[in-house]
Amino acid sequence: MDRITLEPGKRGGRPCIRGLRISVYDVLSMLSSGMTQQAVLEDFPELTQEDILAVLAYAADREHQVYSLMVQ
Repeated sequence: MDRITLEPGKRGGRPCIRGLRISVYDVLSMLSSGMTQQAVLEDFPELTQEDILAVLAYAADREHQVYSLMVQ
């Protein structure tokens, strides 16, 4: 998870990838719209496969935390 960074002045404090101006939301949005991981990597050559996997892991963890809070 060290690939996901939070900086108050960058992208409104949204979680980004490795301090870049590419947010977790950006990548999730591209993937959910039907883009393949390869297409995302081609559009953003500064990203790596590990970055995309970190985005998915971050989203899964956030979903788990929200669900866990609701159950308690």
